[in-house]
Amino acid sequence: MEIQKKVIGVLTSGGDAPGMNAAIRAVVRAGIEKGHRVIGVRRGYQGLLNKDVEEMSLRSVSDIIQRGGTMLYTARSPEFRTEAGVDKAVANCHELGLDGLVVIGGDGSFRGARDLSNKGIPCIGIPGTIDNDIGSTEYTIGFDTAVNTVVESIDRLRDTSQSHDRCSVVEVMGRRAGHIALHAGISCGAVSILIPEREFNIDVDVIDRMRATLKTGKQHFIVIVAEGVGDSKRICEYIEEKTGIESRLTVLGHVQRGGTPTALERVHASVMGYRAVELLEQGKGNRVVGIQNNRTVDYDINEALEMTKDIDQYLYKVAYEISI
Repeated sequence: MEIQKKVIGVLTSGGDAPGMNAAIRAVVRAGIEKGHRVIGVRRGYQGLLNKDVEEMSLRSVSDIIQRGGTMLYTARSPEFRTEAGVDKAVANCHELGLDGLVVIGGDGSFRGARDLSNKGIPCIGIPGTIDNDIGSTEYTIGFDTAVNTVVESIDRLRDTSQSHDRCSVVEVMGRRAGHIALHAGISCGAVSILIPEREFNIDVDVIDRMRATLKTGKQHFIVIVAEGVGDSKRICEYIEEKTGIESRLTVLGHVQRGGTPTALERVHASVMGYRAVELLEQGKGNRVVGIQNNRTVDYDINEALEMTKDIDQYLYKVAYEISI
């Protein structure tokens, strides 16, 4: 049976993440290769409301797979969160002739995709967030690069911490999720990792551990704090007060969002982008693509939004027991 040719829109929404460009490229290349038209929507849902769009070609996505950020830009859209805003976006989709939309972003972006799907615009979500906090997938676009950025920064900090017998307290992104902190902490041998998912006692989990490690001859320390844990500055000051070890706070901030995406990032983003086009081509919408057991999967978007992701407790145990 001949597949009906479609007009597919693609946008990025929410916080930017390395690898988003690889996903955009895959959607555009796969769509055009299969005979469809692909329309890029700039600046997320706000761009859809403003009809800020461009026709994509094979060459419009050349030389972007290695770039961080998103070539389609991203923006928050309070207007889209209203019923009137969603209705306007639906009307614009019809006016632009879109048969479906690929949305690259996080849970908030997926809720927007669900709203559009419920009003007749088939949408496919691709998980793009450095926090890796989407329950329907083991891996989100941007996570691997963010962790590697943190590790590289901490490796540099370690040089000066060792030279001065200091404790470096490093705040990383993760308002509600500690995946970046945990993976970076294992990679860098942090003596303590503080994350939102696990209650902690600073005296037991940080101070006592540092004192015990001092007795084994270690003189410098790395403590990683996810931003959702609390006041990193006060934690740093408390460590110095209690241990007498000079302690310095480094807040890595938005540097974690940027940079060249890793090879793993590019592969997963490309595969998920390709799968999104396949689903729309098959007439399927209201789906979220993900990675489970190193395989590409997809779920109903309502089911995906109900899924939760806890921290890997075994990883936390490993980090705790080998960092002393």
